[in-house]
Amino acid sequence: NEETGRVHTSFNQTGTVTGRLSSSEPNLQNIPIRTEVGRRVRRAFVAPSGCKLVTMDYSQIELRIAAHISEDEFLLRAFERDEDIHMATAAAVFNVAPAKVSSDQRRQAKAVNFGLLYGMGPFRLASSTGITLGEAEEFIDTYFARLPGVKRYLDTTREKAQRDGYVQTLQGRRRYFPLLRMADSGDQNARARAEREAINAPIQGTAADIIKLAMVELGRHMPNRLADVRILLQVHDELLFECPDEDVKALVEFARPIMESAFDLAVPLKVDVQVGQNWEQIKALSSG
Repeated sequence: NEETGRVHTSFNQTGTVTGRLSSSEPNLQNIPIRTEVGRRVRRAFVAPSGCKLVTMDYSQIELRIAAHISEDEFLLRAFERDEDIHMATAAAVFNVAPAKVSSDQRRQAKAVNFGLLYGMGPFRLASSTGITLGEAEEFIDTYFARLPGVKRYLDTTREKAQRDGYVQTLQGRRRYFPLLRMADSGDQNARARAEREAINAPIQGTAADIIKLAMVELGRHMPNRLADVRILLQVHDELLFECPDEDVKALVEFARPIMESAFDLAVPLKVDVQVGQNWEQIKALSSG
């Protein structure tokens, strides 16, 4: 923009089926971070002199929502104790002490923890982790034995979508799946995809609802409390702020509690904070 000297995106309230905001012209929610080119691009997003970029990111929010919805005792207990959820899951599935969990075991547990929320099956687990199909099937069976609440959630959500033709977030926002109400939809791949999306929709949709609730609350109070702070971007589970150097501590003390109390779950919401001069070279701020 010639007047502001900045790149401006457009946020679309109804641009996704999950309820997430989408960003376009340009899409600033899709700047990669895992590639060298992506990191170079992020380095170009720079705070003005005398300011910092501050990111506040919901930690494992979809797994926390899954724990709340499924009422799985293992997940509830692990999050209540603020444990490394993937290490705790690996320890339970492989029947070893957490200190004995290998990096490969934690990687497999992480793949299942996230993958099951997207309807992942043993074939996908095997291909993503390098284990055999038989090992993947055994892992998932053991996982469900240790975390029966998750299995119950997957089954009941699939059944509800087939019976009612929709699922909904904890806020009551619905996503419809008319294909699943048909006795014979013909295209089995499309039906399987719809089942996977139905499993994930209440979780990802609730996460979208929660960060929007937080943004509304921040927008209501921030102009009076921190007039020089700006919310620049929302990237799904993360907010990016521009903040004067002298206000960083006050911003964290103000915004983190609002984000962590935006919705009452059975487990704590947790927000991780990073600060830096540009979007690539940001460093974690301790949660103390």
